[in-house]
Amino acid sequence: MEGIVGYGAYIPRNRIKVEEIAKVWGADAPSYKKGLMLEEKSVPSPDQDTITMSVEASKNALKRAGIDPIDIGAVYIGSESHPYAVKPSGTVLAEALGATPEVHTADFEFACKAGTEGMFVALNLVKSGAVKYGLGVGADTSQGAPGDALEYSAAAGAAAFVFGKKNVVAEVLDTYAYMTDTPDFWRREYEYYPQHGGRFTGEPAYFKHVTGAARGLMKKAGMKPQDFSYVIFHQPNGKFPFKAGRKLGFSKPQIEPGWLVNKLGNTYSGSSPLGLTSTLDIAKPGDHILLISYGSGAGSDGFILKVTSRIEDVRNLAPLTRDILDQNKNYLEYGEYAKFREKIRKAD
Repeated sequence: MEGIVGYGAYIPRNRIKVEEIAKVWGADAPSYKKGLMLEEKSVPSPDQDTITMSVEASKNALKRAGIDPIDIGAVYIGSESHPYAVKPSGTVLAEALGATPEVHTADFEFACKAGTEGMFVALNLVKSGAVKYGLGVGADTSQGAPGDALEYSAAAGAAAFVFGKKNVVAEVLDTYAYMTDTPDFWRREYEYYPQHGGRFTGEPAYFKHVTGAARGLMKKAGMKPQDFSYVIFHQPNGKFPFKAGRKLGFSKPQIEPGWLVNKLGNTYSGSSPLGLTSTLDIAKPGDHILLISYGSGAGSDGFILKVTSRIEDVRNLAPLTRDILDQNKNYLEYGEYAKFREKIRKAD
């Protein structure tokens, strides 16, 4: 069988509350807390980026996988905040982990579904026999313009998955993809902050693709919502995953274990992958999990996973996602946050 043999998460310890952001811009904080179900978000320190977070998450994944890094044949990072416009992130990650120079490496970008892109390719290279193990990472230090609605949710975090055929903790039973040309979110060359289509990002973008991918995958696999113990959707805010779940027939208890956005924010390429790590932290052998990502532009990747008995042996070999999220927090004032995110800069 092919599937996940190791998984890991990383979240920066810095946080900022929605009230602190709203205070600066004169916005209505309760509307974000109640309407979008957001309370606070993670913030990377000045020395943290997509690469450093990917390294930490991948080290945790390797602890659970229990493999020698030299056996990794492919390393892929999905992100829309790669530190360099021209220089790969994946080569730094591969060398930091101790992979050999023969490893195949690439960076992926597809808005918030770039992480599941890397997972999909790593999985299928393992499935084909081209590599023994493949590493797929979703990581971002996401951007939101000062005062924009995105600033309340744009966060940072990473999730990493080692795929292989032996000692699998979650078998991948099926995959699916659903794509259209729907320009709901974009950032042009040389622009620092992305732009978005406001309410257009909802029904014709997020919900169309998430529900389309979920329905298509369940039909392909011959499964229904009640066949799954858990479901994880991309989490641009707290409200959308539950609304998507209702449209598809999933219950709140199926969604909540992987629902992190109220305390984490939207980690873009790391969003649904981090939800998967949190779900694997509590899943039992035999549980079926449905994972549906979303990336603007627009598309969704879908995975059906079945948890194996090995999960009990490996989950405590690395920090649990909820523990990383809830412990050792450092709350920032807006000025510190703006400095860390380079929203204010020294004069040249």
